[in-house]
Amino acid sequence: MMSAVSCTKLEEEPLGSRFVAETGVATTAELGSVYSVLNGFTDQSNIYALQEHPSDEMMGPTRGTDWGDFGTWRKLHQHTWDPFHNQINGTWDQLNTGIYRATQVIEKATDNRIKAEASFLRAFFMFQVVDLFGQQPFREISDSPETNPKVFTRVEATNLIIKDLEFAEANLLAGTPGKANKAAAQAMLAKVYLNRAVYTSTAAGGPYTFAKADMDKVIDYTNRITGKSLTAIYFNNFAPENSTLSSELIFVIPNEEGAAIGNVQNRFRMTMHYNQTPDGWNGFTTLADFYKSFEPNDQRIGGSFPGLTDKIGLKSGFLVGQQFGPNNAPLKDRSGNPLAFTPNANLLFSTENQGIRVIKYIPKPNATNTGIIEQAANDYVFLRYADVLLMKAEAVLRGGTNAQGQSALAIVNSIRTIRGATPLSELNETSLLAERGRELYWEGWRRNDQIRFGTFNNPVDQRSNKSDVSRNLFPIPQRAVDTNPNLKQNPGY
Repeated sequence: MMSAVSCTKLEEEPLGSRFVAETGVATTAELGSVYSVLNGFTDQSNIYALQEHPSDEMMGPTRGTDWGDFGTWRKLHQHTWDPFHNQINGTWDQLNTGIYRATQVIEKATDNRIKAEASFLRAFFMFQVVDLFGQQPFREISDSPETNPKVFTRVEATNLIIKDLEFAEANLLAGTPGKANKAAAQAMLAKVYLNRAVYTSTAAGGPYTFAKADMDKVIDYTNRITGKSLTAIYFNNFAPENSTLSSELIFVIPNEEGAAIGNVQNRFRMTMHYNQTPDGWNGFTTLADFYKSFEPNDQRIGGSFPGLTDKIGLKSGFLVGQQFGPNNAPLKDRSGNPLAFTPNANLLFSTENQGIRVIKYIPKPNATNTGIIEQAANDYVFLRYADVLLMKAEAVLRGGTNAQGQSALAIVNSIRTIRGATPLSELNETSLLAERGRELYWEGWRRNDQIRFGTFNNPVDQRSNKSDVSRNLFPIPQRAVDTNPNLKQNPGY
């Protein structure tokens, strides 16, 4: 199953390898090799899995013999992983490969534009390592392969991320979302300062002290982002040709029809049933409690989508109840029963129909309405403007001063209004975290948000007990600890 569904294959290189000639100069070709590591984010496993499955918005039920995979998905949701977990190992390799490739380009580049793009990418990958693992191995390109990489603490690595992003912001142009650009650097700087209290805390579980100076930085960087606005139709942010339909995109993997790089079809196939159009792998679901947090009129909950539902029967957003195919024909499961998704699912044993499915990226029907264009032009989204606004609102709520004058409540209600949701009468941490979930679900940010708001270890459906705060960090893969004495295993493992 895993070999069949892993549509994005990343060739890993050890940290000691060299793809830039020692006597050469980094070029756009080498920079492209750094960008290619972003493709690893589009798989359903590794980086994406670590950021989503342990949260309150996703789980991967075992269905008979399907999706058992030696418990890899269950362990993530139940917070029972260990230093030998395959997804943890894969994530560590992917991210550190990207960091080393970017370092090679930075050290060799003579063109500040190339150096700035590589600096942004290194910071982007390193942010994930700092967020997930809390420490960062780092190899200089002048080091021999036999030299053990030095290890930055969480604070040291955070400072390097900020330094890289400041250089990127100063040297990048506005550009397009498909490449590192000034707004992307500003958005990531805001995200780093928003999480800085977590990354500088003496204990993974906090308490976290959100300094006003950091919150002011968040607000400053979000206010610098101009030329973006909220997209009136929410799912246009993820539709085919979202590069032209969305006014929110800040940093993406660009896709062209027929030559898609970012594997967006993974996002709908990993959740859809085998008998739907398009056919899926009948895997991941959301949690019923998360689904219930939406108002019925909130367009983010989904529904009929023109050019999709009328052609192949599929709806956007959350799929609950009877499902339909082309010509609005009601679908059946493999046993001949109505294909009707139920709100609840059992992590250890679920039937084909159990669990609410999620369609965030919109498939594009083919000319005959019998299938889809598999390599459609949906750009894969990392950063968009709604996230920027919500970061700004959070910084204001945590005591930052907004030079533009909007209150946190006004910012959040500007989003809720355009999404068709009822404006809130008041705003606190609980309601703001819920709003980030409704806006950004299944986009790879939920674990990060829950840790910052202190809810990550709380019991959820199919995890009945509160987990230990040591789970706020993943363990360093045991094979990495065994081969580099500079790495120290995280507490609790």
